[in-house]
Amino acid sequence: MRLPPLNALRSFEAAARHLSFSKAAEELFVTPAAVSHQIKALEDWLGVALFKRLNRAVMLTDDGQSYVLGVRNGLSLIGTATEKVMRQEASGHLNVDTMPSFAARWLLPRLSRFREEQPDIDVRLSASEHLTDFNREDVDVVIRYGGGNYPGLRVEKLLTEDVLFPVCSPLLLEGKHPLKSPEDLKYHTLLHDDMRIDWETWLAAAGVKGIDGKKGPSFNDSSMVLMAAMAGHGVALGRSTLAADDLIAGRLVRPFSQKSLKAGHAYYIVCPEGKADRPRIAAFRAWLMKEAAMDPGRFMSSSVENPVFQEDAEINAKLQHGEGR
Repeated sequence: MRLPPLNALRSFEAAARHLSFSKAAEELFVTPAAVSHQIKALEDWLGVALFKRLNRAVMLTDDGQSYVLGVRNGLSLIGTATEKVMRQEASGHLNVDTMPSFAARWLLPRLSRFREEQPDIDVRLSASEHLTDFNREDVDVVIRYGGGNYPGLRVEKLLTEDVLFPVCSPLLLEGKHPLKSPEDLKYHTLLHDDMRIDWETWLAAAGVKGIDGKKGPSFNDSSMVLMAAMAGHGVALGRSTLAADDLIAGRLVRPFSQKSLKAGHAYYIVCPEGKADRPRIAAFRAWLMKEAAMDPGRFMSSSVENPVFQEDAEINAKLQHGEGR
């Protein structure tokens, strides 16, 4: 099927409707000369005259009158089909993948707000730890925790995860052995997960001796270790982002508020470069960034830089000089 250039058809339809090259040019935001050039090129392509050029006006020829009806209907069909595709692209399903801990502690509690803002977009959330292969997996966007090095993909930093500290149930601040100083940890169970910084690192950096940093139950997910801490099963090392909401609600407390470590990694929004600006993905990315700007965890993270928390600075300095391991 041979088709003439679309711009030439748009110029012809506008000029036929207005019977004026100048008015067609105003509508299309081009010059009258450009409209005249497009129509002349279309006439040459068709091999027929579409307009009669008069002194100060133009009129359709018989061929022009016959042709414009089909062109107008064709452009209308193209416009309708385009709007339909764009509406579909701005709505429908959005497949999101992230770590189980981040999904449970941060994303899920906020996801209803995205639904309120974008009721036509249905988020399909999956939780996994593996690196996503966008060429093989039906995933639109992922949120990952790491150094942000994902070659060939659009990467945006969502949350800086730079503070890690002990957390526990408020019940552990009372009783026979209340948690008042890090040395009191010897009376309590240490809860572990698979974070890069573990209890041995924290205890060494804090200068605490005589406590076995390897002892205690382990969990393969940071969300589970926080739930165990809330249930009073022991003391966990909590990340500022994941623990923030529970700390604000009082389900968790920081027994040693000034002793925290920089975790050194961040959360990133990752998606294929070619899909990043599609309406559904762009809307979700923008919403995530807005939520991150209001995240209470970032205020806890900023405490490390506050000179009031001198103990934080001393602990982190030990880690940077290799004294933590």
